Amino acid sequence: MSSDASGFDRPHTADTGPVSYAIFALARVHRAHAASLLRDLGLHPGQELLIMRLLDRDGQTQSELLDTVGLDHSTVSKSLRRMQDAGLVTRTPAEHDRRVMHVHLTDRAKALRQPIAEIWATLEALTIADLPPDELERFTNTAAALLRILERRAAPESGH
Repeated sequence: MSSDASGFDRPHTADTGPVSYAIFALARVHRAHAASLLRDLGLHPGQELLIMRLLDRDGQTQSELLDTVGLDHSTVSKSLRRMQDAGLVTRTPAEHDRRVMHVHLTDRAKALRQPIAEIWATLEALTIADLPPDELERFTNTAAALLRILERRAAPESGH
């Protein structure tokens, strides 16, 4: 293991990608905290993102959800199947093409709006508790810049 000024302990092999390892480590720990908070609602990480997108616009197709949540097709399909089994969503084929599925929230899922918002507020508070405002702004700006770079690089591969 090696450590740098950032305090990340990482395998020596990851020394060639310190930023990538930092992103991985942060995402892993953040997801674990989110999973812990979401468990009380009977949700798995990522399912709350689908619910939030559907709360903004119910009845989206699975393809539209794929485009907005940034998860792969199999993950979204599996999540929606689990959510349907749990009584959170219904999926109905489109009239114009039976292969296209529209996803609708049930009343049970709609009732999760406030609890999900509270969980995200709690997760935010845990995440940024000791950071000064200038570091938060720098982090947010840097994360947005990295996201733009990666999306631009990935666009030709994914056909976007």
